[in-house]
Amino acid sequence: MNTQILQQLDHERSTRLAQLNAMEADKPNSNEDLVTAQTTAIRLVLKEIDAAVARVSDGTYGVCSGCNAHIPRGRLEILPYVRYCVRCQQQSM
Repeated sequence: MNTQILQQLDHERSTRLAQLNAMEADKPNSNEDLVTAQTTAIRLVLKEIDAAVARVSDGTYGVCSGCNAHIPRGRLEILPYVRYCVRCQQQSM
């Protein structure tokens, strides 16, 4: 199970890095403010992915950081790096 999760997280990381590289390569032809905002958002997701890998290692992956409930599998399939259940995520906004 952990191997599958780590593979999914690695795929997410590779996808985000490819997006980042494409944006950096196209920077001269793009709106600088938009590219900066997008690259900042991608870098934040990369940090969340790294944090999710750490949670896999310490055994807390899939446990909400807010309420300690299990995060539903469907949510983790969509956002494998998510650290909160929907309820706690909404409360933090």
